[in-house]
Amino acid sequence: MTEPIAGWIWGRNLHAFLLLLSRYAGYDFDDTDWGTVEAGVQGTDDEAPDGWYSYPLVGTSATLSVALARAVCGEEVSVSVTGAETLELRLRTDTLLSAFARI
Repeated sequence: MTEPIAGWIWGRNLHAFLLLLSRYAGYDFDDTDWGTVEAGVQGTDDEAPDGWYSYPLVGTSATLSVALARAVCGEEVSVSVTGAETLELRLRTDTLLSAFARI
C-alpha cells in the first residue's frame, strides 16, 4: 500500500474536487454522494485524530478512501486520499489538491 496523498483545499472547492477525483477513479459521484459528504464533514476537526470523516470512492479504475476534516477557524478542508496506487492517479490526485488550494 502506498502512502496517503494529503493536503488541503478551500471548502468551496470540495464538491468539484470530489467530482474530478471520482472521475479519475471511475466512480459516478452524484448528488446523493455529495449530500452524504456534505453532512458528514459538518462538525469535523482537522486537529482531532478522531475528528475526520471518511468516504469511499469505489470505481472501476480504483478504490479510494477520502478522509476530510474542516479547519476549526478557517475555510480550509484537510484532505487525505488513500488507495491511489498508480503513478498516474497519484499525480492527478496531488495536482487536484494543489489546484483547489489556490483557486
